[in-house]
Amino acid sequence: MNLHDAPGRPNPDQYLHGRGAAWFAFSMTLGLMVVDYVDRQVIVSLFPYMKRDWGLSDKQLGALVSVVSITVALGALPVALFADRASRVKSIVAMAAVWSVATISCMFTRGYGQLLAARAMVGLGEAGYGSVGAALIASHFPARLRGALLAGFFASASIGSVLGVMLGGLIAARWGWQAAFGVVGVPGLLLALLYLKVRDYRTVALTPRLERATQSATATMRAIAQRLLQSRTMLWVCIGGAAQLVVVSAVWSWLPSWLNRVHGIEPARAAVMAAGVVLCGAVGSVLWGAVVDRAGARRPRAKLQLLATLCLVSLVVLVAAFGLPKLGVLLTAGQQYALIAVGGLLMTCSVGPVSAIVIDVVHPGVRATGASVLALFQNLFGLAAGPFIAGLLSDRFDLNTALAVMPAFSVLAAGAFWRGTATYEGDLRRCADATAETAAALDACAAAPASPLPQRAAA
Repeated sequence: MNLHDAPGRPNPDQYLHGRGAAWFAFSMTLGLMVVDYVDRQVIVSLFPYMKRDWGLSDKQLGALVSVVSITVALGALPVALFADRASRVKSIVAMAAVWSVATISCMFTRGYGQLLAARAMVGLGEAGYGSVGAALIASHFPARLRGALLAGFFASASIGSVLGVMLGGLIAARWGWQAAFGVVGVPGLLLALLYLKVRDYRTVALTPRLERATQSATATMRAIAQRLLQSRTMLWVCIGGAAQLVVVSAVWSWLPSWLNRVHGIEPARAAVMAAGVVLCGAVGSVLWGAVVDRAGARRPRAKLQLLATLCLVSLVVLVAAFGLPKLGVLLTAGQQYALIAVGGLLMTCSVGPVSAIVIDVVHPGVRATGASVLALFQNLFGLAAGPFIAGLLSDRFDLNTALAVMPAFSVLAAGAFWRGTATYEGDLRRCADATAETAAALDACAAAPASPLPQRAAA
């Protein structure tokens, strides 16, 4: 394989190793993403049982979801940095093994502290998976397919969440809530072994500046801060993507408990109904990913303008769904559930597009690291914040009030996306110029027999 097979190759409209290898890599990476979110979300449908058996507050229950996102956020950057300069495939295999074993260990815990620690290990194993997996997919496929494929990849997180919420409730009703962790943990170990068959891409040679910037964690953090300041698009997209995920994570985490408490639906059925809303989110993330891609075909900034609009529409629908009954507007249970489902379809509008936009504006040699910056924002300020803040509000007021207030974060998301429209097209041009410069330098080195590339650059 020559240098043109690496990310940043001169012809970005070709497959890296061929069509078959690309689609095998995509299917395996997507499969592990599903398992990742099954293991992450299985706990939310177990809340009613855990509250009954262990007497936990909503703040404690929310923390069991949030701690996973916190450890994902803290570990994502080191893992992605290592994967960018070493092996993406072996890194993914190791991550899947760790999070699967940690999930299985949750069934043996005997107290809240032990379960919280085990959940933290689940997050540590999952750290960096989304960004490394996205970089692998983006590098295998032609540029014209990346937006839709990344939307599908991140939509698979919604599918995993659907299965996790649904399976948790059904397994708990039959064998007890702790057994649910053991059942869902096994598939990840099997897929990790199969993933060894996926073909990796060659580590991309960096410019001297990028090489220095990735030598240590301190240098990397400094480079990230500089990158955020240089690429205002990346900064605003990270803020907007995280703010919208506050809404998504709050609704997904607490909807089974809301159905149980507000409408008296028994936990197993509430889990299935909540899974239906999560499924709407999965459909929405794919649908809006394709729509946003199409909107930006001629005018790239239209992507961010459409995202801002969709966030505001999701706000209106979700506030109506949870808030109108509080204002005395009579809604049947079916009407309220239908409104929540429509809100679920809309609120995941940013899931695929934000990742594609970030990858658009970073150097191809640090795609996984660039995506990990987005993952840091999404997990620490989005997925971790939503369940915990909603739990605090629920303890202070009630769960219905909490879920009526949480969609307000969509206003922040819409504002951030709108601010990004002013810089997106300029950042796209700068990234294209940097990529062309790197490719030209690699071609010059390859054409000089007396000056072969250093081993690390081609490894």
